[in-house]
Amino acid sequence: MIGILNVYKPKGMTSHNVVSFVRRQLNIKRVGHTGTLDPQAVGVLPVLIGNATRLSDLIMADEKKYTARVVLGITTDTEDTTGEVIERKEVSVTEEQLKETVKKFVGDIEQVPPMYSAIKVDGQKLYQLARKGVEIERAPRKIKIYSIDIYDFDGTSFMMDVHCGKGTYIRSLCRDIGESLSCGAAMDTLERTMSGVFTLDAAHTFDEIEQAVKEGKIEDIILAPDSVLGDYERIDVAEENASKIKNGIRLRPEQLGIKEYEENQLFRIYEKGELICLLKIKDCDGKMLLTMEKSFY
Repeated sequence: MIGILNVYKPKGMTSHNVVSFVRRQLNIKRVGHTGTLDPQAVGVLPVLIGNATRLSDLIMADEKKYTARVVLGITTDTEDTTGEVIERKEVSVTEEQLKETVKKFVGDIEQVPPMYSAIKVDGQKLYQLARKGVEIERAPRKIKIYSIDIYDFDGTSFMMDVHCGKGTYIRSLCRDIGESLSCGAAMDTLERTMSGVFTLDAAHTFDEIEQAVKEGKIEDIILAPDSVLGDYERIDVAEENASKIKNGIRLRPEQLGIKEYEENQLFRIYEKGELICLLKIKDCDGKMLLTMEKSFY
């Protein structure tokens, strides 16, 4: 079995727990996810099955969307309301002030990641150090925020929809908004509503997955790997050329009928209608050849 399952991650579970659930349901060992969600977060979590795990680096979405509830007036060690409160401050913020402040965080900005994260420093994950009471300096990272929409402001909390690039920590965005308002803030709830081509309305709950397995219809909700590779040109090859590719022979683009191409360009290669691999154009000692990028056979 090979494909991608758009799972709705429930609250209280790690992304690894979701992978374990899918592995048990499908009785398959090779399962992975793209884009970790914190245990308290819910929403879209694409899970890769079988050889589709080889696509992880290609479908780690550049764009994501989240809906979060933010509480003003508190600062916590985890930057969300599950953590220990470090400081409380009185909130005296108008909705207009809030919206004006948020505008500063739209665009290309720098963000310091939270201590409670899976980022590794000298071989140790930051959250492991944080649990020991150790805090280290973190270098700011460049991220992109496409938009932030604020609503349901009640004076001490508000909802926000965030459209952002990869590497963005919503908890840290909440922290920074709170600091800019001089009152502190912490994330209360978080739902990922989009991760690349995967959307909330197409995500499947645990109950739906279990039911599909019982009814023998699980393959109906598993997406084919090529469903997320539409940006790459499709090339159908004859059995002879497919055999050469599978045996490691690097072909010239012209041998597969490719007339226009650029170096490092990727192509989806099909044999008898089945995706067998991704090939990349590379300069090999002055010759442009198709080299193996990802195989699915």
